[in-house]
This record gives sequence, structure tokens and C-alpha cells, in this order.
Amino acid sequence: MASQGSSQRANLGVTSPISVAGPTARDVRLSSHLETCLRSHGMFDSKDGQDHRLLVLGQLNELMKKWIYEVSVRKGKTEQEAKEVGGKIFTFGSYRLGVHGKGADIDTLLVAPRHVDRSEFFSSFIEMLQEEKSITNIRAVEEAYVPVIKLEFDGVEMDLLFSRLSFPSVADNLNLLDASLLKNLDQKSVRSLNGCRVTDAILSLVPNQESFRLALRAIKLWAKRRGVYSNALGYLGGVSWAMLVARTCQLYPNAAASTIVLKFFFIFQRWEWPQPVLLKKMDEDLLELKLPQWDPKVNPSDRAHLMPIITPAYPAQNSTFNVTYSTRSIMIKEFNRGLDVCTDITLDRKKWEDLFEPLSFFGLYKHYIVICAKSSSVEHHIKWSGLVESKIRILVSKLEFNDGIELAHVYPTAYGPPPGEKSEQVSMWFIGLEFKKNPSTGGVNITITYEIQVFSNAGQPPLPHL
Repeated sequence: MASQGSSQRANLGVTSPISVAGPTARDVRLSSHLETCLRSHGMFDSKDGQDHRLLVLGQLNELMKKWIYEVSVRKGKTEQEAKEVGGKIFTFGSYRLGVHGKGADIDTLLVAPRHVDRSEFFSSFIEMLQEEKSITNIRAVEEAYVPVIKLEFDGVEMDLLFSRLSFPSVADNLNLLDASLLKNLDQKSVRSLNGCRVTDAILSLVPNQESFRLALRAIKLWAKRRGVYSNALGYLGGVSWAMLVARTCQLYPNAAASTIVLKFFFIFQRWEWPQPVLLKKMDEDLLELKLPQWDPKVNPSDRAHLMPIITPAYPAQNSTFNVTYSTRSIMIKEFNRGLDVCTDITLDRKKWEDLFEPLSFFGLYKHYIVICAKSSSVEHHIKWSGLVESKIRILVSKLEFNDGIELAHVYPTAYGPPPGEKSEQVSMWFIGLEFKKNPSTGGVNITITYEIQVFSNAGQPPLPHL
């Protein structure tokens, strides 16, 4: 029988739960087997790894305080005032959710008071970071949609965002879920805050965090092994998978992790897309802030989204706007496979290892497109390969509208150079093609010259379709 606390938690979400039943002894046993399997795949960090990350975050926090102090003094504040204006480092993503594995990076956000400018974050703060021997591979991506500093701090990869609040100081007990923080902020600061706000909102909307975390680790491993983990290429990224697992937890608030994984596949293989997935009702009382958010009634472009999964913090956004017809079809096929395997696991016909069997991508199709990005140096290749990867979904979407193509299946893994080609930096992506057969002849006769030209000229006006 569910406890009183459990029944209260059952009210989370936009609908009533499907079941509030607690776990059986069998469910607990299956969850224990699941955890053992996930540990064998490195989905849990070691104690030393966790301690090291905490140490690195503490050192980053000290650097941040020193920097804000120096900026404050330069701008005319007294030494005492400069010590009191504050500033804070927040984490988000898989680390904040508590589902990071060995070697995982840390997503961080530096929150500063209003007199500290973003330009200084990308100048004097980077200069301070460069003086630290334990910090290497510093790369500033200032013009990104969400500007970021990428770095490696004593072996730990980190993405560092920046947000300047409209307050003269930053309190140690600052709650980022407080929507009043968004008043008078620039769009880049709002976007930077959004990662932390969404992560904290997800955790607050999950009825049982222990079951949620174990189930999410399983889904993340499954998605990576089955080739459906990549926001850039039109699949789902980490926050989207987290929201789907969180929604499953809301519908089965007292279930064990093994049950959550099974029900995850059960729910989303039959979900009526593009019906959106919501963890909470959208905040209508915050509309006075007039920040752009997902709303298909108002924004025509939002109506075209194929698989909307809506973030639970204002301003609500669709985390899956990159999904194409092909990637959605591939994910639904994998949901069906996942349900079949999990059903067999509950009947003792299969093991958890079967769920994580890697996709045999190169045995699926007779025809493939190879996209190859080459550069002369590591530094250039990081930027060039990232740009090429960000444009691949343009090619996929164009191929989908070719009358002779049934499916364009892009695989998220980028491969290195073939044997014997070591002189250049090379990344290769593969797209498997499934053709429509001519009903009269049974054969296939298509051309993809136009689609290739559009992709090659991405960022320039597309060539006319002759």
C-alpha cells in the first residue's frame, strides 16, 4: 500500500497517475539486476571520481569569486563592497540530475551581479583561466545561441555558461526557479539560466528520485547503444530523455526503476505525436514577462514540430525541434523493440544486457551516403566538424522529401579516418537510405543531386530545383 507521502506525490503532472502501486519483490530484484548491468557499462561514477569533481567545482568557484571581486574593484566598488556582491556557480544537466557516469563532463553556469558584463566573462575571466596550469583546452564560443566557454579542468571537461542578473548582488541561497530573476534580462542570460532552471524543475516534478535516476541511466545507455542519442542530428538529447523518463515516473509514482523502464517504452511507442509531452501546465501567470515560449496557437513554426517535449520552466521551449520524419520513425521503431525486450525480461526470457545490444547499423541498408569533413589541424577540425554535423539534419530533411526515398537514417557516431589516412583530421558520418520501390517495375530510379547541392551550400541560398 502506498504511503500518505506517496499518494501526495502521485499528483505531480498534468494528468492523474495510471497506477500508484508500489514495487513487488520481483520488481525490486529486476531493478537490482538492472543496476548491476549499468555499473558494468560504466554508467556510475566512482567515489574518487565524484570527490574529484567536487574538488574541481570548488576550485572553479574560488576563481569565480576572485574574478568578480577584481571586476568590482575596477568598477569603483570598495574592497568590502566587492567582497559582498557575491556570485555563484550552479551545475545542470546529467551531473545535477545525478546520472553522470565515469568521465562525464559537467555543465556549469556562472551567475554574476548586474555590474559584471558578458564581455568581461569572455575576456578577463578567460585570461584568469589561462593562468591556471590545471586548466587546458580553453575554447570560447561567444557567438553561439547559448554562449559558452569549454575547458578541461584537471582532467574534467566542463561547459561554462554565464548569466548576469539585474540585482546588485547574488545571494548564496539564490533559487533559480524564482521566475522574478528573469525580469530585465537579455535573451542570452535567459537562455543560459534555462539549463539550470529546467534541470531543477525536472527534479522537483519527479515523485521518486531514486527510481528516476536509475531508470534514466538505463534509458541514456539504451539510447546511445541504439543510435538515437543526439539532439544535433535530429534525435533526442539528454534533457529530452530525462523529461520522458520523468513523465513516466509521474504516471507510475511509486514504481521501481525496472517498471519505469518497461512503462517508458509502453507509453512512448503508442504516444500520439505530435501531441506534446508536458511535465506541468504551462505558466500562464508569467506571460507578463513577455518572453518568447513554445505555443503552437501563436507561433506557426511551432505547429510544424513533430515530436514536442516541452521544458517545465518558464519560458517553456520545445527541446526536440530538430526531430525529422525519419528520426521520429526510427525512434518509434526502437521504442517498440525496447518494449518487446523489456517484456521478455519480465518473463525471464531475456536479460537486461539484451536491451543494450548495439545497433548493427551497417547491416541495415544496401545504400549509404558518407559525409566526410577534413581539416589540417585539431583546432580547425573542432570548429569545422561541429559546423558540418550541425547541417546534416538539413540533408536528412531534404532527402525525406525525395519521392524515391522512404527513410534517411543518420547514425550519430562520427568515425575517424580510414586506415592509412592519418595526415589529416577526419570525421565521417553515414546515412542509410531505404528506397521506395516502383510499383510497376519493382525497381528504384532516383537522383539526389539537388539534395546534396543544398547540403553542400548550407548557409547560402539553395540552388533551384531543375
